[in-house]
Amino acid sequence: MNYPLVGAFVLVLGSVLVAGVLWFASGGAFQKSHDIYRAIVFESVAGLNLNAPVKYNGVDVGKVRQIHLDPGNPEQVNLLFAIERGTPIREDTVAVLKTQGLTGIAYVELSGGTRDAPPLLASEGSEYPVIRTKPSLSARLENVLTTVLTKVDSLSNNINALLSKENRTAFASALADIALVARTIAARKDALDAGIIDAARTLENTSRATAQIGPTLDRIGRSADAIGKMGTAVTRTSASAGKTVDAVGADLQRFSTETLPELERLLEELSVLSTSLRRLAEQTERNPSGLLFGHRPVPDGPGESSSTGARQP
Repeated sequence: MNYPLVGAFVLVLGSVLVAGVLWFASGGAFQKSHDIYRAIVFESVAGLNLNAPVKYNGVDVGKVRQIHLDPGNPEQVNLLFAIERGTPIREDTVAVLKTQGLTGIAYVELSGGTRDAPPLLASEGSEYPVIRTKPSLSARLENVLTTVLTKVDSLSNNINALLSKENRTAFASALADIALVARTIAARKDALDAGIIDAARTLENTSRATAQIGPTLDRIGRSADAIGKMGTAVTRTSASAGKTVDAVGADLQRFSTETLPELERLLEELSVLSTSLRRLAEQTERNPSGLLFGHRPVPDGPGESSSTGARQP
């Protein structure tokens, strides 16, 4: 029996068996083709390891193949995914880091990808297509907690400033003043009640007066209308009076130029007549018979003769 030949056969057969087992373990004939995609994350990827699952709406579609920091920006983490070919990765697909259960093992969850969106392709100058990302739940919670803690710290500082020794003293003084005012009001309760009653009466009277103002305003309005009409009538009367004054002026002018001279002559004649009548009355009073017998010569007095001249009547 050739032992070296048997040993070589056993070694070859064992190697073939091991290679077959390893091939089947790695997928063998059922191994699928994958496409490489890139994602950029701006948060911590703690818990995410190589070969971590990549899921699309909860279905395993690939593995994480590479995790490294961006040399130009240490806040940026570059991830490479090996995703099964045929997976509908579209331009609106979004990658999010999630934690699986309570173990803290992280994985990548893909979501979005509407039916009408075009497939995601590599842009010019980029080796792989870049999947958009958004903050994980833990990152959002951390941001919210940071904001809340900042506001709580600011509120605490404001409360400490509000409750300083000076403010506490001022607050105590204000409380004492309020207590004093309250006691003063309680001591003058009756006067305040009377004032409130008077105020209520005043408001009631005011309400009544307000109710009476309406009719009064109506009457005033009617009076104003009547005054307006009266003013119109007065205007018309003034116009008529102006015309009358003009006519009277013309008559007065004619009177002064025509009638007044005649009137002056008549007055002169009446004056002469009046003088004559006065003389006649005086003569009649001295010699009433002269009206019947006329005037006779006056006899000569003692020492007078008719030759010296006749006496005029």
